[in-house]
Order: sequence, then C-alpha cells, then structure tokens
Amino acid sequence: MRRVITYGTFDLLHYGHINLLRRAKEQGDYLVVALSSDEFNAGKGKKSFFTYEERKAMLEAIRYVDMVIPEESWEQKMTDVDKYEIDVFVMGDDWEGKFDFLKEKCEVVYLPRTPEISTTKIKTELHNK
Repeated sequence: MRRVITYGTFDLLHYGHINLLRRAKEQGDYLVVALSSDEFNAGKGKKSFFTYEERKAMLEAIRYVDMVIPEESWEQKMTDVDKYEIDVFVMGDDWEGKFDFLKEKCEVVYLPRTPEISTTKIKTELHNK
C-alpha cells in the first residue's frame, strides 16, 4: 500500500481544497491529512473560522481522506513520515522546495494550486462586502 500525507489548515473548505485532496489521494492508496491545530495556527499568527474539531469532522467526511491527525509543530513532518510509514509527501506548489529535505525519507510532490480560489481570497471578498 502506498501511503500519502499532506498538511494544511483547511479552513473555509472549498473546491480548491477538494482538488488538492483528490490529487493527493491519486498519488497512492491511503491519504493522511495533518490538520493544523488551533494552537499551532495561533503560533503562526493565524485564526481559523472553524475550530480544529469542526475542520477535522469536515475532512473526515471527504471520501479521499483516510485519516486526520493533528499538526502541532513544523518539526513533526520528519517523524510523521516514519510514524505513518509515508511513501509520498504532497503539498501545494506555493511551498515548492521548502520540504525537499524530506526526499531522504519519501517522495516529495508539489501539486499546482487551484489558481482562482483560496481561503484568503474568500475571507477578503467577504470582508469587502
């Protein structure tokens, strides 16, 4: 079985997120999503509209997602790859090159983002209405 992992906040879930999850799942047989915890987001200066538990429930309802785990630090990626026996690490191409250090443990794939949609864009447009 080929195991894939991706990371993100997945706030205000939209079709760009679904596209990423679908394409991540196409990289293997089993998709693990490491979901940024509320505390981790706070440390990054971010606040989600939905709580961790709400975002987790939404992700678990998506057919491409097999498991959701908490992302609590930047450093956990190395240990997650080992702990969950990951074969492929997937991120959006806006992170291109930033996780190449994982190539010693697994394949690293950067997927193109859905260009016309983002959580930031949604929040900005809602704020301007």
